Amino acid sequence: MLEGKNILIGVTGGIAAYKTATIIRLLVKNGADVRVIMTDNAKEFITPLTLSTLSKNPVFTEFFNPVNGDWNSHVDLGIWANLLLVAPATANTIAKMANGVADNLLLTTYLSARCPVFVAPSMDMDMLNHPATIINIETLKAFGNTILEPANGELASGLTGRGRMAEPDEIVKEIVNFFSKKKL
Repeated sequence: MLEGKNILIGVTGGIAAYKTATIIRLLVKNGADVRVIMTDNAKEFITPLTLSTLSKNPVFTEFFNPVNGDWNSHVDLGIWANLLLVAPATANTIAKMANGVADNLLLTTYLSARCPVFVAPSMDMDMLNHPATIINIETLKAFGNTILEPANGELASGLTGRGRMAEPDEIVKEIVNFFSKKKL
């Protein structure tokens, strides 16, 4: 279903980062070529080795490889991708995306990307309902990004409410539907 599609996944530092492993597995199973960019905080929740193994590609975490000096070009990554998925997308990353802050490889790639961008918010319900977050999400929509709405349920804080990242199978279904519609 996704044969020949290049999907770039940005992983940020939220508890839902563990779900990204399943997203990657499902995308690869559907034929996509998947590459991953992780923020520093994302590495606190899931390892680059896990995501590299599942994607069958090296994971990008820095602007350059500290061992050999190879540059990880945010421009090349943005051009390569047919779709950029940010999952999970924390309130911090959403705010930076909405305001053009480019302080890590994921954010510079986002600003350079020529492809459609899907954003899967994941945060506590109070953060999601904060006026600043609401404005930032509306700004991303105005930029043409697709927001994959968070679900209701038990949150990492112990509260119950809206803020859980959409489930991996739902996210992959949205991506498959997007490319299916594009073919028509």
